[in-house]
Amino acid sequence: MSKFRIGLTRDLLTPDGSPSFGTGPLAILDAAAGVEWEYLPDVISEITPDIAATYDGLYVNSPRVTAASLARDDCRVRIIARHGVGYDSVDIEAAGARGITVTNTPLAVRRPVAVAALTMLFALAGRLFAKDALVRSNQWDQRTAHMGLGLTGRTLGVVGAGGIGQELLRLAAPFGLSLLATDPHTPPATLDQLGTTGVALDELLTRADFVVISCVLDAQTHHLINADRLAQMKPDAFLINLARGPVVDEQALITSLQRGDIAGAGLDVFEQEPIAPDNPLLQMEQVILTPHSLCWTDECFDQIATEGLRCLTDFVSGNTPGSVVNTPWLTGANARR
Repeated sequence: MSKFRIGLTRDLLTPDGSPSFGTGPLAILDAAAGVEWEYLPDVISEITPDIAATYDGLYVNSPRVTAASLARDDCRVRIIARHGVGYDSVDIEAAGARGITVTNTPLAVRRPVAVAALTMLFALAGRLFAKDALVRSNQWDQRTAHMGLGLTGRTLGVVGAGGIGQELLRLAAPFGLSLLATDPHTPPATLDQLGTTGVALDELLTRADFVVISCVLDAQTHHLINADRLAQMKPDAFLINLARGPVVDEQALITSLQRGDIAGAGLDVFEQEPIAPDNPLLQMEQVILTPHSLCWTDECFDQIATEGLRCLTDFVSGNTPGSVVNTPWLTGANARR
């Protein structure tokens, strides 16, 4: 009986060729009966039909998985496990139509992403990078012109109160912030337990001093934060996005920042990644930019890989992984086992 072949995308390796998540999680694959695994030979931006014809399971970081990736009759993939919580890079409907299970890692990222959001918030509130620049440019005596914002009594608004949003609200509670959240899928009782007031998005935008985006990207949330909604924010408010770039209309945000309609932004994600070298955001001192990796730590990647690789081995052993994201398209009649 042939072994279940798993391919890991090569962008999971560091420049020196070692696994970015450490070697510990790989023991999960090594210990699984009937499994053989390897890294894909090249760094790619999209899974090709040839790759899909080579492996039974894929562990995917950045590369896209499109309908074309899975379209050939010789496609042998039965499960695609995403290294992370977002799965907008995978055509989950096309996968489900072919009986391919798609999973993500919702538990592993909650604390790391929430901490990253607070990191952005603290840096923006404290004018961290402006003050760093004062020291480096011998402008110590200009520090009174860069007064930070105290958090006590100010308002944090969280757009998307799923696992990450709830963890952020939990961590933010001791800092004296008033807490707001908007999420049609989160029960009011859950927000009440977090000391958070559930409000409509428009109200949140008008009241919050810090607006943090932590919702999924789908057809309903694409450009959710557009020019009209940015105009609702207070002129001294900050926007923080660690979810997905297209949740925010980036050109509208650039215009808003250029006009001074909001105070600044902290962005870990962008509509185009990597960001274009002529993007005006790169020249804005009131904006903090990080390369879709602010939450990446040894702890974070170890936990993501542990959760994600277990999805693969659970599947191989005949069990249903704990975080299947394409169940509506994955019927018992067509599911590949």
